[in-house]
Amino acid sequence: MSGFSPELIDYLEGKISFEEFERRREERKSREKDGENACAEENSEDIDAPSSSRKASGKFHSQDETEGETADGVSKSVHRVFASMIGENEEEDDDEEEEEEEEETPEQPTAGDVFVLEMVLNRETKKMMKERRPRSKLPRALRGLMGEANIRFARGEREEAILMCMEIIRQAPLAHEPFSTLAMIYEDQGDMEKSLQFELIAAHLNPSDTEEWVRLAEMSLEQDNIKQAVFCYTKALKYDPTNVRYLWERSSLYEQLGEHKNAMDGYRRILNLLSPSDGERFMQLARDMAKSYYEANDVTSAIEIIEEAFTKHPCLVFMEDVNIAAELYISSKQYDKALAVITDFAGIVLEKKVSEKCPTEEKKEDTASVVETQESQEEAVTDSQSHPVAESSTAAVEKVNCCIPEGVPIDITVKLMVCLVHLNILEPLNPLLTTLVEQNPEEMGDLYLDVAEAFLDVGEYNSALPLLSALVCSERYNLAVVWLRHAECLKALGHMERAAESYAKVVDLAPLHLDARISLSTLQQQLGRPEKALEALEPMYDPDTLAQDANAAQQELKLLLHRSTLLYSQGKMYGYIDTLLTMLAMLLKVAMSRAQVCLISSSKSGERHLYLIKVSRDKISDNDDQEAANCDAKAIFAVLTSVLTKDDWWNLLLKAIYSLCDLSRYKEAELLVDSSLEYYSFYDDRQKRKELEYFGLSAAILDKNFRKAYNYIRIMVMENVNKPQLWNIFNQVTMQSQDVRHHRFCLRLMLKNPDNHALCVLNGHNAFVSGSFKHALGQYVQAFRAKPDEPLYSLCIGLTFIHMASQKYVLKRHALLVQGFSFLFRYMDLRGPCQESFYNLGRSLHQLGLLHLAIHYYQKVLELPPPTLEGIETDQTDLRRDTAFNLSLIYQSSGNIRMAQKMLYTYAVV
Repeated sequence: MSGFSPELIDYLEGKISFEEFERRREERKSREKDGENACAEENSEDIDAPSSSRKASGKFHSQDETEGETADGVSKSVHRVFASMIGENEEEDDDEEEEEEEEETPEQPTAGDVFVLEMVLNRETKKMMKERRPRSKLPRALRGLMGEANIRFARGEREEAILMCMEIIRQAPLAHEPFSTLAMIYEDQGDMEKSLQFELIAAHLNPSDTEEWVRLAEMSLEQDNIKQAVFCYTKALKYDPTNVRYLWERSSLYEQLGEHKNAMDGYRRILNLLSPSDGERFMQLARDMAKSYYEANDVTSAIEIIEEAFTKHPCLVFMEDVNIAAELYISSKQYDKALAVITDFAGIVLEKKVSEKCPTEEKKEDTASVVETQESQEEAVTDSQSHPVAESSTAAVEKVNCCIPEGVPIDITVKLMVCLVHLNILEPLNPLLTTLVEQNPEEMGDLYLDVAEAFLDVGEYNSALPLLSALVCSERYNLAVVWLRHAECLKALGHMERAAESYAKVVDLAPLHLDARISLSTLQQQLGRPEKALEALEPMYDPDTLAQDANAAQQELKLLLHRSTLLYSQGKMYGYIDTLLTMLAMLLKVAMSRAQVCLISSSKSGERHLYLIKVSRDKISDNDDQEAANCDAKAIFAVLTSVLTKDDWWNLLLKAIYSLCDLSRYKEAELLVDSSLEYYSFYDDRQKRKELEYFGLSAAILDKNFRKAYNYIRIMVMENVNKPQLWNIFNQVTMQSQDVRHHRFCLRLMLKNPDNHALCVLNGHNAFVSGSFKHALGQYVQAFRAKPDEPLYSLCIGLTFIHMASQKYVLKRHALLVQGFSFLFRYMDLRGPCQESFYNLGRSLHQLGLLHLAIHYYQKVLELPPPTLEGIETDQTDLRRDTAFNLSLIYQSSGNIRMAQKMLYTYAVV
């Protein structure tokens, strides 16, 4: 099979479809054609070189190209040559001028004439073969083998026939005969699929046989290959584009495939091909197409089809067609055209009685002018308008009358009413309404509803209410949509109590109707029933449905937004937080899973509410399939962000954090911040990420989770190392955490920022607490040199010297004490006389055992009032209790128990 084309091999092996095979073959043929054209251009000079024989027959060749042919298909040049050979006379016919016949003397044919005749006959034979029958691409050398293969097949020697056909295909892959024979062989063996494949190739190599393509389409349908059948019908239509049957079959197949547009395009071509005598067929097809377009929500195309049908065959328009046309126009809000169709084709007459002045002109200008379909009706209208009583009655007031002949269906009458209502022509409606009300609402309820909705659209609520009331009282039309219209009508008329009852009925019949729930809640709130208003906004879906259905999540989110607003206005903060957490859990589902946070329902506070808790990774993995959750979350996220924008979700998150902190639920605020930081949309926004980190830090400090607070503040001070406020918070967190891991952090950060003042002091404090007094002294001295007038640094240096002097093994203790007290007194001078300075000096003397001097400074502390600081209560800054306790210890150690008790009773008793 080395001679086979690659696409043919792939198709026979089942790797590609027939459509793909044809596409590849066409591409290969185009490439080969381009190559042949290039070769032809190179050899153009050789081809154009004239030969001696062509010179001899030059005049005959030119005549052959210019002259026509006879009825039997032979050119006139051949006839002329035969005439010259047998001695006949030639007759020349000229349309412009007539001449006399001249006889020529017969001449004997020469050898050159015979040679020319043979060349002309050969050329004519080739031309006739090319035009009259399809040229076979099977070479003569292989035709005998092809015949032998057919004979072998007829004898039942299938294997030998298959091998022969394969050999023919190898040598002549463009011949269709071996493929046709193979198709028959495999069909005889019962292998219909393979037979169809070879038959398709044969048809492709001989594509002008339309009947063969149709047969292949039917075979494809037998194998349920509709796409291939469509392809075959398309090929057949290429060579027979006006065949209505082929178009019809292909359009039907397109409908089965769901390709509505292609099917409708085919039906449109059929409409254009139908003759005027096929009016009934045209109308039936137009009806079906209009219905199909209407079902596909393509009202514009449906109207175009029905208008074309009405224009071409107005005599074949029935009431069904009028009903369809009116329905289409009404659905597209073209009420004037709908009214024109009804009056033109249904025999309905609208007559307007006007004043005597220029009645004809007023009729032409008014939109509700008289529309008549028959001459007898025109005469009747003229008689009625010319009646003197009518003229006198409408001299001041215009009046429109409607005349409906018998036999007009009630559906068309109702559509007429709808058009009149929307066009604000209300005079003829009373008798029509009477006719409608006489109908049983159990049978004509849809018509009741159409008229009622028309009245509601134009604001005629009083006219719509009786019709809707009749419908809600019926059994068949006691539906949620009817009750909803009834409630809207009552609400517009101001009947709030009855409207609330109707909305409640809608919620009972359709619990998932969001608009009805919201309207009912609003009415209950207006009527002073807050509990019932909240009851109307209860959740509609369970969590499993919300996790899988994006539309359900969208509806639930809208309901929760209204519920949260209502709860906040009523001051029910726990319920308000429940709704906020529910909404945020819908958005942050995947983020909460990554943060190991779960939303649970618990009744630990006496009532059942929602709470955020931290769970282990194992429980999350067991409960949720992460991949499925991520896929569902993407679809739900797209729907949720269509309801609320990114900024709206951010504001919702801030409200939830503030509300949790107001209720002292700081742990849950931390978990909510953790989940939000795992949400990429917030984390990618630098400003929002920083704000969330500050929220997390505040919540952790309020929750006394200083280890977690340290993780937040550590990153903040690294990014903003020169902000004193952050260092103050850092100091507060490290003081409360009772953790020493910040020592190394401060030292490493000091290496990167050696001139940072806050880091210098903090490293001094860390070294002082650790007992590294010399290191602490170096840091304090560095800070003192930077700001010598700061009392704190003098105090720190002085206390460092005192602690160094208090050690057991120390050299030059006296020098250390002198230096320490010099810095302490410098501190007291800078700070001034106050409780703080006297207490610190007394405490230093107390530590050294200089009790008499310590008592002196302690007593000064007791004599001074506490400092007054803004934002801090004086009880928190008063050092007299601490001083009294230290004095009691001194008195107790000296044996003065009564004095010690006096100090405690005076200053330390609460």
